[in-house]
Amino acid sequence: MAKQNEEYVLGLCDEVLGSTGLRQHRFEWLEGDPSPSTGRRMTLPVDAYWPDRALVVEFHEKQHTEQVRHFDKRDVMTVSGMHRGMQRKRYDDRRRELIPAHGIRLVIVPMSDFEVRRSNIVQRHDEDLAVVRYALQKGSG
Repeated sequence: MAKQNEEYVLGLCDEVLGSTGLRQHRFEWLEGDPSPSTGRRMTLPVDAYWPDRALVVEFHEKQHTEQVRHFDKRDVMTVSGMHRGMQRKRYDDRRRELIPAHGIRLVIVPMSDFEVRRSNIVQRHDEDLAVVRYALQKGSG
């Protein structure tokens, strides 16, 4: 269901902006940590990118702001040498720093801005469109 929430919010962004953003876009300068075995660094995706507007939108569900056991398995270490929750925070911070440094506006739309029931956004198109419009107008999150 997480993907459904993201798709819904990014669809609202498309509607407000009047064009479709590139989903899961990767910039060559936005990289994860190097693999300890190969040294290779994977590029990190952004949720959506509108090149004509120099705009990236990241949709943040609760795993971006609090621990969620399903996403933060502490017994599994990432290439960063830390559990997934810590790595996610590191990569979110990296996005916050590098995207604006490359002249691209970053807007973070948190799921907490919407009415949520059982981990899903209660879809109320007009009200949700207003939430997204406001987030896009106010700027970075």
